[in-house]
Amino acid sequence: MKKDDVSEMSRRTFLATVSAAASAPLLGAAGAPALAMEGGNPVRSTPLTTNYEGANFIGVEEKTELDEAVETRSLFRFYGFTPPKKARTFEEEFQNLMGVKYALGVTSGTAALHVAINALGVGPGDEVILPAETWHSDYNAIIMTGALPVFCEINESFAMDPDDLKRKITPHTKVIMPSHLSGTVADMDRIMAIAREHHLKVLEDSAEAIGAIYKGRRTGSIGDIGIYSFQTAKMMTSGEGGCVITNNAALYERAIRFHDLGGVRPVFQRALGITDYPRGGQGTEGDRGGETTLGLNYRMNEETGAVLCAQVRKMETALANHRRMHRYVTDKIKDLPGIHLRPSNDPEGEIGISLDLLLPTKDLRDRFIKAMTAENVTMSVGILGTRNLPTMGYIEDKVAPHPNWPSFNTPRGKAMRYGAACCPRSVDLKNRYASLYIGPKWTDDDLNDVVSAVTKVHAALRS
Repeated sequence: MKKDDVSEMSRRTFLATVSAAASAPLLGAAGAPALAMEGGNPVRSTPLTTNYEGANFIGVEEKTELDEAVETRSLFRFYGFTPPKKARTFEEEFQNLMGVKYALGVTSGTAALHVAINALGVGPGDEVILPAETWHSDYNAIIMTGALPVFCEINESFAMDPDDLKRKITPHTKVIMPSHLSGTVADMDRIMAIAREHHLKVLEDSAEAIGAIYKGRRTGSIGDIGIYSFQTAKMMTSGEGGCVITNNAALYERAIRFHDLGGVRPVFQRALGITDYPRGGQGTEGDRGGETTLGLNYRMNEETGAVLCAQVRKMETALANHRRMHRYVTDKIKDLPGIHLRPSNDPEGEIGISLDLLLPTKDLRDRFIKAMTAENVTMSVGILGTRNLPTMGYIEDKVAPHPNWPSFNTPRGKAMRYGAACCPRSVDLKNRYASLYIGPKWTDDDLNDVVSAVTKVHAALRS
């Protein structure tokens, strides 16, 4: 063989080796592919997109319902050129879906909380127990009644801890307000047992868990009264909107009155079986049937009702889709050594909006989130759509609508202390949870990328 031929073969071998090395994944210390944040190739070339729940299912059905409402030119739900029907149709279909006697459409989830807590008769001097990890509106609705919020720890299920709930009950407690967060379910058997033992009412916040099931019953339908939100990030959406549900006719009537200036219009009188019209009502759809209490204006309009008519008919499909995707991912990662999936109070009933992993320490959680995000499979702190409320500045400082507001001007209110020391276990759990949103329209390839990223990051951080 000539010298030039040997040189050419060496050059080709060198180029082939360099090419192979460049195309092969970098390896970590334990032989696993190197993490993208350390110079390796990411699992995905582009980030998985964050999607919205019910908004993904908006289509021709919502447009048809809206067009029908607009064509009537009767967009106020109680009267117009022709009898409006959309808001009432939605209420009837939603109460059937939730398995309750009564549903009342309102303007938002926050409005639903305000209506529900007033229906329960909460006011100054009362205490309402809520989980430390939830959304601002729960706390704010309590404050707006002049009552005193009392925070309860969460447990590893990221829901109200029944053991701590028992410790927080006082002679002044009137209502327990559990939250079903991000499609999860609280331990309602224990919560309801504690409530009944102490003769307390239960207001379920199911704003983030529309359609979730706890032991055969929809969340929101188990307590004395429940609420939902139809904001754009929810399982059903009309952009904004909310609903109050109950099986209790007295609570339903109180909710109706508070949401509509103190009266009960004929459409609700018929639902309640009221045949007389107190204080001179004439029985027209525009008549409120006699104002007997104070009320605000939280009335749902026909456009909102129209969109929700279409959305409620898609719920079972959307729920089944989410549960399928969540089950697919968890089945493939659940046996990874050291992986701690969030425990569930009803695995089959939860919606499966997010994949939630509990890490041993905050430092490891932070590294896990950073590594996953670099793989273009973004994770976030805690679980989705929640806040550790006692640590919020305005809550720790006990800000109220007015300096003389009753919540914090009683001896108990003045003695109440919020902040991280209020619920330390909830702070610790929030600091160790990493959450990955599962998009409602993700493909099987997307789901496999999630599995690959979790497996890759898990292997690298364990080595």
